[in-house]
Amino acid sequence: ELGWISKVHVNRPAVVRHAEQIRKWRTVKGNWQAAWLLKAVTCIDLTTLSGDDTPSNVHRLCFKAKHPIREDLLKALDMHDKGITVGAVCVYPARVTDAVNALKAAGCNIPVASVAAGFPSGQTPLETKLAEIKLAVEYGAREIDIVISRSLVLAGQWEGLYEEIRQCREACGEAHMKTILSTGELGTLDNVYKASMIAMMAGSDFIKTSTGKEVENATLPVGVVMMRAIREFYWQTGNKVGFKPAGGIRTAKEAITWLMLVKEELGVEWLTPELFRLGASSLLEDIEKQIFYHVTGFYALQHDLATA
Repeated sequence: ELGWISKVHVNRPAVVRHAEQIRKWRTVKGNWQAAWLLKAVTCIDLTTLSGDDTPSNVHRLCFKAKHPIREDLLKALDMHDKGITVGAVCVYPARVTDAVNALKAAGCNIPVASVAAGFPSGQTPLETKLAEIKLAVEYGAREIDIVISRSLVLAGQWEGLYEEIRQCREACGEAHMKTILSTGELGTLDNVYKASMIAMMAGSDFIKTSTGKEVENATLPVGVVMMRAIREFYWQTGNKVGFKPAGGIRTAKEAITWLMLVKEELGVEWLTPELFRLGASSLLEDIEKQIFYHVTGFYALQHDLATA
């Protein structure tokens, strides 16, 4: 439906002003803050995407995914029996089998997500992208984070972008597909909105801001634009599409800001792991430190908390 995007224009100054206001929102304190942070934990895609990933560090990541917050801290909050885990573990396709086996051995049902489709640049032939997706699913990934060809957006080839994402969706089969727009490389907020719409029309279960490898990753202005696209798509079709900011989200305060923005723009029904994820590798560490301080009144030392 190209008519949906043909006359789109994003008022960038207004969006930027709105983002500045969001940054000034008062944060929650005390038990409310702890509750928001635990909600954030359940929405984290705990990620390792390094060239030196090994089976051992993937196993360690999976253990942390099952036990994201120290048990005694959860008991102090009376949350030890609520089954709090992260939303998913995200790895490269070559490490999917390691993650699946580690989580199976740990006796938990946390899904494994795999990046694919030429991550992070997208500069590979479509046939290669589809083959990579199918292999990741075959290895046991239940969620696939694909990356679009930015050149199709920059050249305004919307039908080509739609067809590429549609074929990726087909290759995913039963697996959920998150479509990474790499918003820092799309040039304008108009393009961000249009690419968001095309990705949803092509069957994406989630739209995601960034790979985490770009110079500019998840920003609040981009988040506002993508969420407005999700809301418009829901009004037009009745289909709820998830949202995932990723890259550069490192502090508990930033996580709460994103949760508040989702609540403001999309509503509380989006504040679940089924419709909202935070792509992060170091965020969990800061969240656990904040919860440690809330419970004990002291700042955690280097050896107090296990790292992922």
